[in-house]
Amino acid sequence: MSFYKLFLRLVIVMAIAGAAYLLYRTLSQYSLAEIMDSVRAIPAAYLARAFAFAAASYLCLTFFDWLAVRYAGKPLAWRRTALASFTALSIGHNVGVAALSSGAIRYRFYARWGLGVGDVAKVILFCGITVGLGLATMGGIALLLYPSTAEGLMGVNGPELKGMAIVCLSLPLAWIVLSAFVRGELSVRKWSVKLPPLPLAIGQVAAGTANYACVAACLHQLLAATSEVNYLEVAAIYVIGILASLISHVPGGLGVLEATVLYLQPGAEAVGALLVFRLVYFLVPLALGLPTLLASEYLLRPAGKRQQRAETPSGATPAADRRS
Repeated sequence: MSFYKLFLRLVIVMAIAGAAYLLYRTLSQYSLAEIMDSVRAIPAAYLARAFAFAAASYLCLTFFDWLAVRYAGKPLAWRRTALASFTALSIGHNVGVAALSSGAIRYRFYARWGLGVGDVAKVILFCGITVGLGLATMGGIALLLYPSTAEGLMGVNGPELKGMAIVCLSLPLAWIVLSAFVRGELSVRKWSVKLPPLPLAIGQVAAGTANYACVAACLHQLLAATSEVNYLEVAAIYVIGILASLISHVPGGLGVLEATVLYLQPGAEAVGALLVFRLVYFLVPLALGLPTLLASEYLLRPAGKRQQRAETPSGATPAADRRS
């Protein structure tokens, strides 16, 4: 095992341990009975809408990949990008370090459909930029219209938050303008990225923003079931929490999102809503994504290899395996 891989695993283990402690410290303020009562207090209608918004978010995410393969010059049917996207992200959201975990799963799918390593790298880069554009747009809107939400947590005043919101909103606007008027690569010091055509750039901002809007709506439905909360306030809270989880690379933002939300919305009711949110948005998709990945490993394997494996007697080793 290389030093880089060992170091990466050590960082992930430390992040998980820190998140587990943060989650324990947060939840230990409430009794199990209080938490269970708050979960049961969520009406079925609110829960159904939360599932609907979670599904809408994953639908938006499939268009990240649909646009990305076009950016890479390898367009595929939406049904294929939808399969690759959902499987990769339903697992990557929970495992953490999404660029590596979901990227590896994406490669398993796209390599079968004619994309090379470089093409998949372009897909991952494009999707990462789309995430950033959506986060900046949604965060800018939320902070501009509801700046007081983040004041206590971030330790800055209203005017500074308004400035941050304007900076956030300027990023997707600049990306669209550059895509409209600049051809070729955009270079910043040692980094360079090929700008997409204008329609793809607009699609990035639209899909990225819609995704975060849906996730915030999912969380809002669960919090609104037991308390009076404003949607934009919840969106601002979620953006702050997701930024913290992205920086920490903690799987599924475990503990980080909870601590952020509970700092601004304390109470056992919020704990119950957050537990259900993690179930709806992370664990249910994971329960669907894992068997989908396992099934795809067999069903998407070339027919010749499936037949060869089926015809190989039990206990025998195929010739190809013996040669390797």
